[in-house]
Amino acid sequence: MTQVREHWGSKLGFMMAAIGSAIGLGILWKFPYVVGENGGGLFLLCYLVCLILIAIPIFIAELILGRSAQKAAVSAFAYHEPKQTGWQIGAWLGVASSFLIMSYYSVIGGYGLSYILMSINGFYNGLSSSEVVAVYDKLSGSGPISTFWHFIFTAITAGIVYSGVRKGIEFWSKIMVKIFLLLLFALFLYSTTLSGFKEAFHFIIYPNVASFKASSALQALGLAFFTMSLGQGVMISYGSYMKKSDNVAQVASIVAISIIIVAALAALTIFPIVFSFGLKANSGPGLIFKTLPYLFAQLPGSMVLSTLFFVLFVFTGLTSAVPLIEVVAGNMAELTSLSKKKSVILVGCLTFLFGLPSAYSVSGGLFEQWPAIFSEDFLLTMDGLVSVWLIPLAGLVTALFVGWKIKREVLFEEFNSAKGMKTYFLIWRFGLRYIVPILILCIIAHSSGLVDFDQLFTGKM
Repeated sequence: MTQVREHWGSKLGFMMAAIGSAIGLGILWKFPYVVGENGGGLFLLCYLVCLILIAIPIFIAELILGRSAQKAAVSAFAYHEPKQTGWQIGAWLGVASSFLIMSYYSVIGGYGLSYILMSINGFYNGLSSSEVVAVYDKLSGSGPISTFWHFIFTAITAGIVYSGVRKGIEFWSKIMVKIFLLLLFALFLYSTTLSGFKEAFHFIIYPNVASFKASSALQALGLAFFTMSLGQGVMISYGSYMKKSDNVAQVASIVAISIIIVAALAALTIFPIVFSFGLKANSGPGLIFKTLPYLFAQLPGSMVLSTLFFVLFVFTGLTSAVPLIEVVAGNMAELTSLSKKKSVILVGCLTFLFGLPSAYSVSGGLFEQWPAIFSEDFLLTMDGLVSVWLIPLAGLVTALFVGWKIKREVLFEEFNSAKGMKTYFLIWRFGLRYIVPILILCIIAHSSGLVDFDQLFTGKM
């Protein structure tokens, strides 16, 4: 007996899930830092163009691929190419990306859980900035403690997915995204009262031509690609739960606009705090875990501010971690005899186990010689493998497959859920077939070091 596929309960529920997936942990630190270091407003404008040229077309392609087949990534590719001529590698790359990301993502998310408890206890009271840094070093350097929080974060994520699409992913996405937006806006309003807000606004928005390089445009491309959860099989799975009446182009545009607004608010929330104390902006967990807690301690209501911020951080992590387990479990359930619930449990266990080297990556309790061999610790190695190779390659294969292999009539039927979309469809299909693949190849060439675009365009050797 064929099981009826579950669908989203409402368009709002789907958009909340999609927006939550795209709002990853990096949105709280990578986006504002990259914008400021690559030309400010000029980079932001370039990022917006890249969203239109590359991110939205692939987003639509992945939704169409999933909805037309009513299956997760691997089976969706097989549905449109039953001869299995090798195109399914795009789906497998996406599934592998989701699995690997979840394995170390939950370690970082676990740090956020730990900092909620630490903030409630006011761990930073009376500590110097170097002592606050030492607290993070002790946490990340303790394999057992990192593993404990890694387990908790994984268990919460798997529990949400275990409950199903409507009762689990959609229900909790609505709650978490709404709370996330409320907390972010509240912290943003607080940041506007700080002395560093004007400087932060200038840092983010002002077009600094001197800081903009050829590689800045490619970073904007990559950022647009990654901030919409592309190349991970996520939107293929989410698309498979969509109704035929949903307008995919409209949904993609709304999600993209939402991401831009959230990213800008996040930047204008964090950097006023940083600039109020005359510090330089830094990227990565160093800013989140080493710098901000000390700065919070210098502000009125430090315990509330710090706790709210790390609750925000964890919600950000959960909304983007949920689809990672969903992708792997959904494909496993379709390709094996396991039920969806059993697949979720198994995937949760496997990602936890594979994440242990990441939890021990700083302490060196596992694979002690890894940094000496691979130049980086285990967590950073996995992150580089995913971000430089797996995700871009998965996006490239998906764009080529949807643009060239799926029949035009099928694409138009899926695309044209609202009348008057023929011109938009022709533009989208042309971009997917020609523009998107070229741009993704440029991202891969730049990120992998195959081509130095700064030297190429400046003529410097």
